[in-house]
Amino acid sequence: MGTQPAKEAHSASTNGAVEVDALIIGAGVAGLYQLYQLRNEGLRVLAVDTAADVGGTWYWNCYPGAKFDSESYVYQYLFDERLYKDWTWSERYPSQPEIERWMHYVTERLELRRDIRFGTTVTSAVYDEARGRWMVSTDRGGTFDTRFLISCGGMLSAPLEKRFPGQERFSGRIFHTARWPREPLDLAGKRVGVVGVGATGIQVIQTIASEVAHLKVFVRTPQYVVPMKNPKYGPREEKAYKARFDELRDLLPRTHTGFEYEIKHRWADLTPEQRRAVLEETYGDGSLRAWLGGFLEIFTEPEVSEQVSEFVREKMRARLKDPKLIEKLVPTDYGFGCRRVPLETRFLEVFHRDNVEAVSVRDNPIVEVVPEGIRLDDGTVHPLDVIVLATGFDAGSGALTRIDIRGRDGRSLRDDWSRDIRTALGMMVHGYPNMFMTGAPLAPSAALCNMTTCLQQQIEWITDCIRYMRGNGYTVIEPTASFEEEWVRHHDEMANTTLIAKTNSWYTGTNVEGKPRRVLSYTAGVGTYRQKCTKVAEGGYQGFQMV
Repeated sequence: MGTQPAKEAHSASTNGAVEVDALIIGAGVAGLYQLYQLRNEGLRVLAVDTAADVGGTWYWNCYPGAKFDSESYVYQYLFDERLYKDWTWSERYPSQPEIERWMHYVTERLELRRDIRFGTTVTSAVYDEARGRWMVSTDRGGTFDTRFLISCGGMLSAPLEKRFPGQERFSGRIFHTARWPREPLDLAGKRVGVVGVGATGIQVIQTIASEVAHLKVFVRTPQYVVPMKNPKYGPREEKAYKARFDELRDLLPRTHTGFEYEIKHRWADLTPEQRRAVLEETYGDGSLRAWLGGFLEIFTEPEVSEQVSEFVREKMRARLKDPKLIEKLVPTDYGFGCRRVPLETRFLEVFHRDNVEAVSVRDNPIVEVVPEGIRLDDGTVHPLDVIVLATGFDAGSGALTRIDIRGRDGRSLRDDWSRDIRTALGMMVHGYPNMFMTGAPLAPSAALCNMTTCLQQQIEWITDCIRYMRGNGYTVIEPTASFEEEWVRHHDEMANTTLIAKTNSWYTGTNVEGKPRRVLSYTAGVGTYRQKCTKVAEGGYQGFQMV
């Protein structure tokens, strides 16, 4: 597989800290690949993770129904053909246990486990300007002394758990979907409440409805949904997708979204009948192609957005039938695709069950959790035994702002980003030398990308940058203030042409009180972003100061 001979990943520093060349935060898709890459460069590198094992999002999100909504054969590492082909998926969209097994396969195959410290949470990171190194502290009392600090903590890894007053007084069990108990949880005969109907909430709801005694779904913002088609894979399907390795490796990094979908039509070029045919075809694919492979104009032109949105509403209304359910569960006040589009399996039909109730909290919000359940603004109390919070994440920035990160002159990243979320290429921040990021704001990997596609690209760029530094005798890198400003301006110019920027969602940070509003993800396309990053590297990292 090309790994270099094992060497000691760390040594004891004179200040008592563990000394490494690079410390990686996170052991998910990004962290594992970054560890592999930098170790192959001959660096002393360690990864740390709060979890007890590898997997990142696929460790934490072990709730019932958790699964891919990227096709399994594209949600993959593409840097090694044998690694790709020696693993076989059972279906188009596998469930969390199978995905977690895949993560273990990668870890063992690349011999990464020896350089990962589990059960370890980074609490602070302070940049030592005199030495050009980071001092990183953890909840276990340990300290790391590192040249490079690399965040692979994930774009959706900071769950919004404390959402309502009184949660600690609830007499039953209450937890966020991203903190679902690892031990078996028996919901049979229980009164269960699920708060939220985003992608995660939908997966939980459609999975547990037949198991629980009664299910109450608290709906504030209904979602456009697309029915998932999830065929099983046998030898014929396996052979077909593995034969596409070279094609996918070349194609995915250059498409608009990092998926294999290509947008082939312009709305204005087609007749109404032709547009309808495209919508039916993409919707019928049972994938995110309905969102990302149809018409680009849904993101920029209000009239197109409304017509496509009405097409999806029509599909949803036909399944729901009941006018009261339609009112609660079919969106009308934002456009299809301006929020994350979930794939589902008979989610809407769940609400026809006698034991399932949709409770609208748009105009009658949840005000508190009481010992017996959830109380709404009008005083109604819904008695529950279990409360599931599918209440989302502090996306993009949360993984870093929950750490006390101090850059040059003691500046705080938490404070800086509380005023304005800014990055350079979505991979570094001015004032924080030698700190790299993946899945961070102002890059496609913050939201609008097949994650493995974008994370691999960022990790390879970071690795190439560090290789360039070492080869040219540099020890410190930092983006200039002017380059960061240039990137933020470009990012905003692209984002503000879209309807996404006008829609309240986690894409714009409006789900977190006090968070500065900005489209978190680069919207001009994965291929375009890659070209811009490559141009910077090929120009000797112009816009980055190295010493």
